[in-house]
Amino acid sequence: MRKQWAGLVAGLVILPFLFSVSIRAQAGQSQAASGNALWRFNPNESSVGDGGPAPKRDLTGTWAGPGSSPAVARGKGPERPSLTPLGQELLSKAKPIGKYSPAGTNDPHARYCDPVGFPQNIYNEGRGLSIGTMPDRIVILLQYMDLWREAWIDGRSLPTKVGGTDKDSLDPTYNGYSVGHWEDDYTLVVDTTGIDDRTWITGAGYPHTVEAHVQERYHRPDHNDLQLTVTIDDPKIYTKPWNLGTYNYRWIPNQKFDDFACIPSQVIKYLSEMGDPAGSDPNAANQDLGGRRPAR
Repeated sequence: MRKQWAGLVAGLVILPFLFSVSIRAQAGQSQAASGNALWRFNPNESSVGDGGPAPKRDLTGTWAGPGSSPAVARGKGPERPSLTPLGQELLSKAKPIGKYSPAGTNDPHARYCDPVGFPQNIYNEGRGLSIGTMPDRIVILLQYMDLWREAWIDGRSLPTKVGGTDKDSLDPTYNGYSVGHWEDDYTLVVDTTGIDDRTWITGAGYPHTVEAHVQERYHRPDHNDLQLTVTIDDPKIYTKPWNLGTYNYRWIPNQKFDDFACIPSQVIKYLSEMGDPAGSDPNAANQDLGGRRPAR
């Protein structure tokens, strides 16, 4: 459904200064391209083989996300979490688009193009990403909605006060606050907290609090492959930490991907002309979530 709403936007903001010199060396291993091929992502022009050994402590480059290309396997989806009473109460209020249709959903992204938020934007909407390295942080540019995140690698700790009312408390953000460290030469670990609790953890409406702790593990086994595993710990909502899945990314030969966005004016037009007149599923409220996977 969202693909019907997606459209071309002005162009991904390129921040050349973010990218280390290694990107030029790595791009040299890409397939040859000329003319418009340099400006267009073609999913059939995929990287071949493993591309040789991965560079140490370097994820720099542009990667095709799960399912975006025939060459990218989708990986393993989320497990089913165990909720606390508060978690069950909040989940019962969610009306995901896959169950209630565009007319009946209360998903703020589906209805209004509000931000998907983290971690959905890194795995459930992870169509493609670019990663750049600066001296004090790693920057992740997300294809969907042309967003960017920062994971600080300067040794700072995660904030302990987010969403409070005192003068030292930080405001929650849609991407939260992230710090990273290298576990070994080929695995980057990113920890995030302070995520705006108006967003959902999955498209099925699983909630979270501002205190939720999300951990991403980026593992680069070779030059052309990147694996992402995401877990979340939120004791107020879930009885134990749970795994949001492991997802595969693949090196893009010409280092370019297409724009992909939710355009508010298109959503408004679609809902007014098609979605709302069609109505919602009258049996949706009686359907059982038990047989549904947490993510779409």
